[in-house]
Amino acid sequence: MTTTYAALLRGINVGGSRKVPMAELRTLMTGLGHDGVRTYLQSGQAVFASDHGDEESLAAELAAAIEKHFGFSVDVIVRDHAYLAAIAANCPFSAAELEPKQLHVTYFSAPVDAERFAEIDQAAFLPEEFRLGDRALYLYAPNGLGRSKLAEMLSRPRLNKGLIATSRNWNTVVKLVEMTGD
Repeated sequence: MTTTYAALLRGINVGGSRKVPMAELRTLMTGLGHDGVRTYLQSGQAVFASDHGDEESLAAELAAAIEKHFGFSVDVIVRDHAYLAAIAANCPFSAAELEPKQLHVTYFSAPVDAERFAEIDQAAFLPEEFRLGDRALYLYAPNGLGRSKLAEMLSRPRLNKGLIATSRNWNTVVKLVEMTGD
C-alpha cells in the first residue's frame, strides 16, 4: 500500500552552510524509489509517496542517501499524512486566531513526556507557552520565534538529548498537511 509522507530535514540551507538544493533532493528521493516527490520552501520539507518501509526506516534511508550524496549528515524525521493532520487538529492553542509566526511545532523523533521539561518554570516565560503532543511540542511565541526566550530554553541540548528535534512554523505545519493529503 502506498502512503504519503513528509520528510523534515533539520538544519539545512541556513546561513550558507549545509546546502541541499531542493531540485537535487527531489532527484535523490526519486532515485530511492519514491513517487510524487515535491519540496516546500528551501528549509527542508519534502513530500513523497512510498510503498515500502515505515517512518523510521524511510528517515534512516534518506539520511544515509543525503550523507552519501552531499557529504554531510542531516537529521531527518519522516511522518505520514494521518500523523501530520492529527498534529494540526490537536493544536492546544487557537491557531485560527493567531498569526502563523506566533505558533510553532517542534517534531521529535520519539515520544517525549512532561518529565523531560519539568525544570522549566513556564510561568516565568508568560505570555509564551508550550504544550506537549504526540512526538511534538507546540510553542506559542507571541513576538515570534527569533525573540522567544522560551524557544531558546526549549532548544537546549540536554532537554533534547537522544532525540532529533526540528521546528516548523504554523504555515508550514498546515501546508504539509495539505501536501500530504493530495
